[in-house]
Amino acid sequence: MSAVVPSSRNAARLLRVQQLSRVEDGERLHALLWRPGPGWRMISSAVLGGGIGERSWILNAQVSHGYRRTDPARHLAVLADEIGARGEGVGLMTAADVRAYGSAHDGGVDAVATAGLGVRGWAAAPAEGTALPPRAGTVNIVVALPVALSDAALVNAVATATEAKVQALVEAGYDCSGTPTDAVCVATRTPGAGEDVHAFAGPRSLWGARLARAVHAAVHTAASSS
Repeated sequence: MSAVVPSSRNAARLLRVQQLSRVEDGERLHALLWRPGPGWRMISSAVLGGGIGERSWILNAQVSHGYRRTDPARHLAVLADEIGARGEGVGLMTAADVRAYGSAHDGGVDAVATAGLGVRGWAAAPAEGTALPPRAGTVNIVVALPVALSDAALVNAVATATEAKVQALVEAGYDCSGTPTDAVCVATRTPGAGEDVHAFAGPRSLWGARLARAVHAAVHTAASSS
């Protein structure tokens, strides 16, 4: 993938994403890369690098609307390797044009969101679930906090980010809670010896409130331009 100078509207202080592009099967596709290096602990629902652990980069890659590959984790790993993203990282995927991302900053918390809302609905729906991979669409959220969180607070942060996402989508005029393929990644500092680890990240906690406002603003911007 080739690099593009980051957009001037990206005023994030932690999440300084790099825009990349590539040609795949004759189609020009784009990606966002954040490469903060060591010292970060992340929780994510991403297909590549999901779960909780030390991670040093996050790639949010656009794929075609007709994406039918059954090995998305391997695909993302290859893309990361091609751009020189080494070590453990997180790979997200979307059919949305990631150049139309939204970003926001609130009290030291940064959020970047991309929104593909062609296939959307409410989470609690009467339709049966399926074991097959869903079609690519996706609201992808990446959040970075300058503090360390406990495992429980990391889970709490994902819930808070999701609540803020739904609020933003409804306020942007979408009658939905998201898409079947939404993903989130919350990045926090790896705690050092004797360093305080925050135990709460709910929407009324100090850092959870900041996270919620940042995610809300980033998703609202991305959804409004979707």
